[in-house]
Amino acid sequence: MFDSIYTSTVTPGQFFLMAGITLVSGLIYSWLMSFKIRSTKRFFLVTTLMPLIVATVITFVNGNIGAGVAIGGAFALIRFRSAQGSADEIACILIAMGSGIAFGMGYIGYGVVILLGLAVLYYFVASLPIFEHKALAKDQLLKITIPESLEYNGAFDDTFAHYLKKWESEGVKTTGMGSMFRLTYKIQMKNPAEEKAFIDELRQRNGNLEISILPYTEINTQL
Repeated sequence: MFDSIYTSTVTPGQFFLMAGITLVSGLIYSWLMSFKIRSTKRFFLVTTLMPLIVATVITFVNGNIGAGVAIGGAFALIRFRSAQGSADEIACILIAMGSGIAFGMGYIGYGVVILLGLAVLYYFVASLPIFEHKALAKDQLLKITIPESLEYNGAFDDTFAHYLKKWESEGVKTTGMGSMFRLTYKIQMKNPAEEKAFIDELRQRNGNLEISILPYTEINTQL
């Protein structure tokens, strides 16, 4: 079961056996991971196919230096323009890719163990109440839109000092065809229950323009 099914030459029967088992394992894997990772249907479709894609590449590149260099050059030309995913999504993709290498070398047993074993392990570890330090305040992203006539340096410092444990400027950008500014801060609330009062006080300063408070992630900081 844990020996490679490939001989010196990969036969059609061996390849389609590997492809079938890999595809079924990938489907079960994505189904298991969907219980603990919040993402889109398209993401799980991709992770279903990822082991088979990697396995196919490894199958036909294995031992062929010229083909390996060509594949490496092709991947080097690809520019990924989408924003990076969450840590959970990255881990999901890495597990799928790692198992694909085992499948591509013909080690179907090891591929199944890596793929489904790590999915089950991830499920149970994610269910454990560990690494949840509730006493620690969570970082949030505050975005305030202000008119260009408002001098923003120090304009909200007294309000911040009253409601926030800490704050840090993440940048300033123009918006509304240059007629407004959008200020971005990384913040921690002293008391999360006072979030509405905090926003109401900011609205009095910024002329009731748009204000948003979001979970702090690297994706949100780029918006």
